Amino acid sequence: MLNTDTRHAPPAGVIRHLRPSELGQFKAHLLRLDMESRRDRFNGPTNDAFLESYAERSFQRGTIVIGYVENGKVLGAAELHECAGEPTPTGEIAFSVERELQHRGLGSLLFERLIASARSFGYEKLNVTTHPQNEAMKRLARKFNASLRFEDGETQGVIEIEPPLPVPARPGVGSFAMA
Repeated sequence: MLNTDTRHAPPAGVIRHLRPSELGQFKAHLLRLDMESRRDRFNGPTNDAFLESYAERSFQRGTIVIGYVENGKVLGAAELHECAGEPTPTGEIAFSVERELQHRGLGSLLFERLIASARSFGYEKLNVTTHPQNEAMKRLARKFNASLRFEDGETQGVIEIEPPLPVPARPGVGSFAMA
């Protein structure tokens, strides 16, 4: 008998940076999050108006948004918000995956891509904040070597980013000889 249960099937979409023209798809993703997923993502209750405004602000402020896209729909997202004013280049990261795709490895895939993007932009630290009951996020943060602590009613983590590798020198490239 053929197994038609797709709850644990591998994801069939792609993970990529979202273009500014995909604001509507990102917004629709956030609006589809169930109450628990919204609480996990935003550390508290949210309404639709807040989510719509949040999505627009994210795209206006240059947030890096990486999406899991399947059949033209954004079903998961990882965000990298710059923390301006920090002594070292620092970003705050956040994740959301729609309920039916949770616990299938998408968070890890989004996390990997987000860290690679952060490294390419020269970030040295990434901050993550979640509520103390969000065990999935705490596990995910630990998987990527976040140091976690409980502070002000939240779990806060820091991930130190390895710098990008320098461009290797090639003989004859970049040197000029005078004739």
